[in-house]
Amino acid sequence: MTDNSPEPRSGGQPPRAERGGLWGLFFGMAGLLLPPYGVVLSVFGVVQGFRARRTARTNRTEAPGALLSVVVGALGVVMSLALFSVAVVYQEQMEEYRTCSALAHTVSSQEECDEAWESSTGLPPTVVIS
Repeated sequence: MTDNSPEPRSGGQPPRAERGGLWGLFFGMAGLLLPPYGVVLSVFGVVQGFRARRTARTNRTEAPGALLSVVVGALGVVMSLALFSVAVVYQEQMEEYRTCSALAHTVSSQEECDEAWESSTGLPPTVVIS
């Protein structure tokens, strides 16, 4: 039977926690918040989370946030790819919506643009990347 408790380092110092998981979590969250760069940041968050888990396992320490980093990063990749696919599939409708929104100077004319977008795509206007 193996003991999974971390061994003290030389000199009697307790083992340090691997901080890569927290950095991965930071990059995964940034990927969710910054859609144009989301895929790159989210992938980096996933990779950093896996690296932190592997390093912690090798050093018999903990990696706080490593698993959450992988989950949030994967969610960021999925969200970024979904937004990219909407931009590719509805390219013409997005151009029309942007043109209409640029010319809309009142709330009612902007609502007409929103209704035209929803009727042509079936998606809410919040999906449009401005």
